[in-house]
Amino acid sequence: MDQTNKIANPINNLSYDKTSAISIFEYSKGLLGRSLREFVKENYSPKKGKGSIGQMVENLYFLLETNNNPEADFSSAGMELKCTPLKLGKNDTYLIKERLVCNMINYCEVVKEDFEQSHFYLKCQLMLLLFYLYKKNCDNLDLKFIFSVLWKLPEKDLLIIKHDYETILEKIKCGKAHLLSEGDTMYLGACRKGQKGDSLMKQPFSEEGAPRRAFSLKMSYMRTILQYVTDSGKKAVSNFKFPTGQIVSERELDKHNFEEIILNRFKPYLGKNYQVIAKGKKIDISNNPKNKFAIIANAIAATGKCANVNRSEEFMKAGLTMKTIRVQHNGNIKEAMSFENIDYMEVAECDNWYESRLYELFSSRFMFVIFKEQTANKGDYILDNVFFWTMPPEDLEWAETYWMHIKKNILEDHISEEYWWKGQDKKKFHVRPKAQRSTDLAPTPSGKWAKKFCYWFNNDYVKQIVNNNGSK
Repeated sequence: MDQTNKIANPINNLSYDKTSAISIFEYSKGLLGRSLREFVKENYSPKKGKGSIGQMVENLYFLLETNNNPEADFSSAGMELKCTPLKLGKNDTYLIKERLVCNMINYCEVVKEDFEQSHFYLKCQLMLLLFYLYKKNCDNLDLKFIFSVLWKLPEKDLLIIKHDYETILEKIKCGKAHLLSEGDTMYLGACRKGQKGDSLMKQPFSEEGAPRRAFSLKMSYMRTILQYVTDSGKKAVSNFKFPTGQIVSERELDKHNFEEIILNRFKPYLGKNYQVIAKGKKIDISNNPKNKFAIIANAIAATGKCANVNRSEEFMKAGLTMKTIRVQHNGNIKEAMSFENIDYMEVAECDNWYESRLYELFSSRFMFVIFKEQTANKGDYILDNVFFWTMPPEDLEWAETYWMHIKKNILEDHISEEYWWKGQDKKKFHVRPKAQRSTDLAPTPSGKWAKKFCYWFNNDYVKQIVNNNGSK
């Protein structure tokens, strides 16, 4: 090792080679189970603000000076340092607290950069991810580090991320930076930064100001990394592959984007009766299973690579959800659309709509598979349409009001049918239980246990989505 590249920390008697990603990763293990408090020197002024932990890790543990250099933090090793918070869930399991913010988007400058010349690409291909446990009202110097991950973006992921980047740029070039949504893309999001009411940023092809946004790896993407790490039983991991099923290949992604690949798989079956499709795909639905349409849709989308595309690597990393919808002969949709149960503790503890679980759910991308009845009350459904959809900004504003109403009732301990929005209120969303045992209970902030309730789209809202996207 060249001694000029060697950095030694006298506090922990360890050293590392700043030109070697492996050496830096090995050195990072000395921080696990510890807080930065142990490395504070006299007269050190702690950094303030949300992004201060990364700067303090650089200063106190890696003995690096903070600078505004656009290169990666460990430029000689081509590696970026990212500190990201975890929170404790049920049974003391670790959960991702937020998306991984990579770099701010300057709307006027980013349109001049191809993906391979972008700050994101140059800085974030290789990252040292340090996960720490977040605690409310705890000094940043006292937060403990839990996991260290040496993470190189896989080539296949980079193909998807490149298309995400180009999708974001195309919207900016069309003068629509103010309409960007995290649901526009798969892995790389353009996440909101700051609070409502913050000053807007200039965009190059429109006079309308746009909210501050940053390139980020979505919570769903980070969740898959964390899941692998916790499943491994190790505190520090590097160079791993996901064990979940992949439904598209690098070769396919070289020629088409992910959505094109999936939609092309459905094209030969459009207009065909579901029973004919099942027979052609060798799917046994003779016992008329309740989820037969979902079984058929999964068989087409995954081409036999996995039974449930929502559990595939690509869907899980993207937070993408496939939903099957049955449209009756008269155009009505009988069923409302359910999501997950409300986590009363999560809602109560979340102070920012953009960091809430519901925002993640509703701002994510959806794939809708539509089966339409041809004759009234005959059940002769055909595959009518398949499309990808993102909730528009005006509906997300409704969703924020919906969330605030839920939060208010949880904090006031009003957790029952009489307080929630109902389907007949015609507010796009409502709250009610799923078809589960009424004895199922969940903890509340008041220390009590309450009946489980679920997030729902109204059936008339689902009908609106289907009608707006037409038959294809």
